[in-house]
Amino acid sequence: MTGEVIAFWALSAMLVVSAFAVVLSPNLFHAVLWLALALTGTAGIFLLLDAEFLAAVQLLLYAGGIITIVVFAIVVTERLVGERITQTNRRIGAAAGVSLLLLGLIVNTLWNQPLATVKASMSSADLTKDVGESVLTRFVLPFELLALLMLVAMLSAIYFARPEE
Repeated sequence: MTGEVIAFWALSAMLVVSAFAVVLSPNLFHAVLWLALALTGTAGIFLLLDAEFLAAVQLLLYAGGIITIVVFAIVVTERLVGERITQTNRRIGAAAGVSLLLLGLIVNTLWNQPLATVKASMSSADLTKDVGESVLTRFVLPFELLALLMLVAMLSAIYFARPEE
């Protein structure tokens, strides 16, 4: 086994454990910390795939920015000051069933489809430039729709966080 394979399996195990901990943690703050670990592990997977730009974006935007905003939202929310924030999983059986069904579908697909054994060569030396050009030319409509979706989510969060009148 090479070091890359060992690193992949270690990161994969960390991702699975932290994802389960996010869903099963009764304390919301602890769930956010587990989510930060999962997002950091995802950045590690991107590094193993030689996608340094995506790893940096994953760390800066998601593991850094989004987690910080969620922690501030938990700490600063005035309605919840003094209360312990907990989350309950009411339909854990149904969620486990759907998850097992999806896992079976993924395993079946991977079992029937041969995977490439040779690493694909990169078309260009400057991959970050290629990603930027693709986002701002070929994928500009999905990029703008994502920005609109994030704006709606932010406005919705502001609406729901406002004090009751």
